[in-house]
Amino acid sequence: MTITRARGLAAALAGVVAPLPAFAAGGTPKIDSGDTAWMIVATALVLMMSLPGLALFYAGMVRKKNVLATTAQTLATVALASVLWVVVGYTLAFTPGGAWIGDLSRFMMRGLTVESISPLAKTIPESVFMMYQMTFAAITAAIVLGAVADRMKFSAMLWFMGLWVLIVYCPVAHWVWGGGFLQTGGTLDFAGGIVVHINAGIAGLVAAIVLGKRRGYGHDNLAPHNLVLTVIGVSLLWVGWMGFNAGSALAADGRAGMAMTVTHVAAATAALAWMVAEWLTMGKPSVLGIVSGAVAGLGTITPAAGYVDVTAALIIGVVAGVLCFYASTALKKKLGYDDSLDVFGVHGVGGIVGTLAAGVFATSAIAGPEVRGLIDGNGGQVLTQLKAIVVTLLWSGGFTWIILKVVDVVIGLRVTTEQEIEGLDLHLHGERVE
Repeated sequence: MTITRARGLAAALAGVVAPLPAFAAGGTPKIDSGDTAWMIVATALVLMMSLPGLALFYAGMVRKKNVLATTAQTLATVALASVLWVVVGYTLAFTPGGAWIGDLSRFMMRGLTVESISPLAKTIPESVFMMYQMTFAAITAAIVLGAVADRMKFSAMLWFMGLWVLIVYCPVAHWVWGGGFLQTGGTLDFAGGIVVHINAGIAGLVAAIVLGKRRGYGHDNLAPHNLVLTVIGVSLLWVGWMGFNAGSALAADGRAGMAMTVTHVAAATAALAWMVAEWLTMGKPSVLGIVSGAVAGLGTITPAAGYVDVTAALIIGVVAGVLCFYASTALKKKLGYDDSLDVFGVHGVGGIVGTLAAGVFATSAIAGPEVRGLIDGNGGQVLTQLKAIVVTLLWSGGFTWIILKVVDVVIGLRVTTEQEIEGLDLHLHGERVE
């Protein structure tokens, strides 16, 4: 009787446990409550980077007459990217598919249940993984718009951003993170140096060139109207970046902790490096320079965050602060383009530097035995990183240009001279900041 009852109890317990996804001895996926809790928090942190972080960061740097228009662009882009992501973006980026693009097995999130688990994130619900990646798509698209602040039509922006997310962002995300040819070829991009920063940076540069310079650029006062808003925005970005980089471990573990640590160290170091470079060059350290340096450090450490140690983070921070300062000032002036909020100088250059740095400083002591960079005896990793950079620059730059040209032909890209002079807030949205 005792044996019979024991067997019955065992069978009952098996019936309860069996429906739950699990990492059993054979490697069956299992939802881990600790990883899931952390990734829900990380998702919220990355969403905070866009709303309100990036919105305030950009709003403070434009002129008063364009504050609401700039904020509206960020809000609308996040909403649009989110809807496109659940309809078709996620399935294109993160289902097996092929080397270039995913399949349509998750079109409109078909088949997603509370027990669904992506093979790319085996200890958290697929709904959480999908949402986490959604926040990356949204902020990447929103970053691009800083390059064309003060002069793009709202309707044109919506069409451009919608097409850009599907044609540019989703394929690059699949190549690097979704099982595409760059990932299988050994490319290292822990949290988005390629997918986010190089992608957005070159798109911003192309968009700035296609739209042309702002009226009065080079002789009128185009200074930021409220740097307090910008500082608040950067503060939110800085905190949110812990979810951006540490969350990319997709687990609550030591690697996430190290990613968080090097992220903060690189940001702080880059803020100081930009400040010193500006102080020596311009005679005074500006508030805008300090916050720009912090963002440069955050973006530059992003691709390397899960692969490098603190010493490397210090080096990366110094290089990021100095090079991004140069790119956003002397280089921009020399080449003559009007990237309104220095998207290319900060994100594009930072992403390139950080992606190469991952190839140099990646160490098996942090990332595991399968990941080694130049200093760990694998010089070929730098060439692998360089290939990914070139491919992304060509794809994103080329298709950004094509999308913009098509939108320009169909509905036009730029506001009228009168609208630009009087301000986009009133003309495009019928509102103004008092």
